[in-house]
Amino acid sequence: MNILMICATFPYPPTRGGTQGRTFNLLKTLTQYHNITLITQKADDVTDDEITQLQRYVQELVIFSRPKEQGTGVLEKIQRFAQFVLEGTPPNVRSLYLSEIQNWIDQAVKTKKFDVITCEHSVNEIYIRPQWKKQLKTIIDIHSSVYKTCQNQLETNTSDHPLRDRLYLPLLRRYEQRTLAKFSQIVVTTDEDERQMREFSRQANITLIANGVDLETFPYRPRDPGGHHLMFVGGLDYFVNIDGAVFFSQEVFPILQQKYPDVTLTLVGSKPAPEVQKLTENPSIKVTGRVPSVAEYLHQATVAVIPLRTGFGMKFKTLEAMASGVPVVASDRGLEGMSVDTPDVPLRALRANTIDQYIITISRLFEQPELREELSKNGRQFIEENYTWERLGKQYEQLIVNS
Repeated sequence: MNILMICATFPYPPTRGGTQGRTFNLLKTLTQYHNITLITQKADDVTDDEITQLQRYVQELVIFSRPKEQGTGVLEKIQRFAQFVLEGTPPNVRSLYLSEIQNWIDQAVKTKKFDVITCEHSVNEIYIRPQWKKQLKTIIDIHSSVYKTCQNQLETNTSDHPLRDRLYLPLLRRYEQRTLAKFSQIVVTTDEDERQMREFSRQANITLIANGVDLETFPYRPRDPGGHHLMFVGGLDYFVNIDGAVFFSQEVFPILQQKYPDVTLTLVGSKPAPEVQKLTENPSIKVTGRVPSVAEYLHQATVAVIPLRTGFGMKFKTLEAMASGVPVVASDRGLEGMSVDTPDVPLRALRANTIDQYIITISRLFEQPELREELSKNGRQFIEENYTWERLGKQYEQLIVNS
């Protein structure tokens, strides 16, 4: 089949996780069976070598420069909100839109160049015209619900702009409902998002295809390092990870230091925000920035902590830590979509949502090497049996063929 994949985020290298990781790994499977054209946008930090590497996986790579960032003045923000109310498209979606891309896709559909169009991440829905659903297969891969994410931030007091988000919430609900109607198939990554999408549209064809891990990139650790070494992994310029890192470092870690004076915390991730860098005022906290191999860092950790208080969708950081054999302590948000601690499954991770719960669970793992070994083995087996990209890519391919 001739497939057009639309991804506003340049999906390489896959080690960046998130949209890049999911899109690339699904693409890598599809290209074994079909002719893939990828249309994407290039930010300033995308290198020529990365473009060359990505071209190896597709029949045609169509690249446009990313739009300039929008102004941050009060008047400009008011104008964007008014446009959201009138047109129904959120400002963060509108800001990535390029008429040149629209014209390219319109012409391709007109000439029947493709059998299938996939939107890799919901922001790309803006290029799909509702009538196309009658001409070809249109698939949207919703990495996480924008409505549920906004709602959760308001409920957990983790929103950067509560007033704005209270105004946005009903508009985001309307937007997401309208989006579903344009597509032949909707793909989600977790059961929570699946329930939300079914609430929005009982007629929609919805399929759950989870996130995954490349086991070669994240091999099983050679040994348990012991000690009291904590690690948090994630893009440290992303508000969800910033909030989690700051919360854990300021509210949980000092209490652990009183109990374990030699405890350390390493925050691994690209582009650390100023508030994350400031955490290194505590000499036991280290911020690395981007590293060549996340797995090598994970293998040095006694425990991986994933203290997210907001953010929807299945988390790569959780899957990757488990694949690496590192015991995980994570919040409900960090464990979304995964069955790890119910009575009917082997114990695969420990859950914590409050300061006391973090202290108790991390202390258990520090003091019980046999529990660390149990979580390490069970976590790796869980990933091998359910969350490899090879398995998930084939599910996506079958959905495209059979839909």
